[in-house]
Amino acid sequence: MQPDRPESWDGRIFLSFDLDWAPDAVIAATVDLVEEAGVAATWFVTHDTPILRRLRANLRFELGIHPNFLPLLMQGNGANGGSAGEVVDRLLEIVPEAKSVRSHSLVQSCRLSDLFRSRGLTHEANNFIPEADGTVLQPWLDTSGMIRIPYGWQDNFWCSPGPASGAISLAPRPGLRGYTFHPVHIFLNTEDMSRYEAARPDFRDPSALAGHRNAAVPGVADMLERVLDLASPEAVAARFKVA
Repeated sequence: MQPDRPESWDGRIFLSFDLDWAPDAVIAATVDLVEEAGVAATWFVTHDTPILRRLRANLRFELGIHPNFLPLLMQGNGANGGSAGEVVDRLLEIVPEAKSVRSHSLVQSCRLSDLFRSRGLTHEANNFIPEADGTVLQPWLDTSGMIRIPYGWQDNFWCSPGPASGAISLAPRPGLRGYTFHPVHIFLNTEDMSRYEAARPDFRDPSALAGHRNAAVPGVADMLERVLDLASPEAVAARFKVA
């Protein structure tokens, strides 16, 4: 994707998934859906895990990194503590091929963008602009040298209080049409963040987590399936980097 090449992004669907430390069985449920649809996707990685081998084996998939800077901001150590550079470097040891990045909780700054660029990353997806805003989205080249990739729909925002549009409302829009999903919300078919919070004690146990699934009303898994139904391998451009 290049800002000065509209054919690389205009009117195309971009799918991305933040792994967020989910167990492999939970991630695999999402991979199954995306592979069955035969479309491309970018997977933002939080941890080293065997399922990365499956993701790397699919030539339609790209791996990016999903650094967690929250422990630094909250003045705690945590599993991802240390300097911002150390957080990024640890993930690049896991995903050395990464060219794209999205921070956990969309933490961003000009200093972080400079850091990303210094580590060889080229595309940053930290700008969420809800579809309901009506803005026609397009990438731009930041002063850091990073290409910024805005996106217009994210599953946990859809599940939160306040007005939010269904996933398919973004699909007919002009410009860049970017979606962000999380495997845990797809696994739970989350329709409200209270379901996600209630399931927290079972996050590491996929069998127990399955008992929290929503089967009563449309949820995140239904939103993903609707997007995949609209998509085709030709329509989904979801790799952020330029090969």
